[in-house]
Amino acid sequence: MRFVFLFKITFMLQYASITGVLRVILIILLIYYGIKILSRIFAPYLMKYVAKKAEERFGSQFGQYQSPKQEQTKEGEVTIDKAPKTRSSNKKVGEYVDYEEID
Repeated sequence: MRFVFLFKITFMLQYASITGVLRVILIILLIYYGIKILSRIFAPYLMKYVAKKAEERFGSQFGQYQSPKQEQTKEGEVTIDKAPKTRSSNKKVGEYVDYEEID
């Protein structure tokens, strides 16, 4: 079984020609450089499109959070959403130590 498989591979390699290999290499190079040139031409337009879509998405998200608050408050009026949390320490326990020294 292996012998037949190896024979088929060597038989197929006998028909590979230099012109066929060169033609495949040339096609690969043409495709590579064609994609490279086209990407340089169309990349700025693609980047503008992506930036525009991201700006629209972030703008709509920002508008959802800001618009209700602007309607409720009047100009010059100050509102506090949350009072800051105050830390109370228990004087019976002792001092609060941020770190410990290791000898």
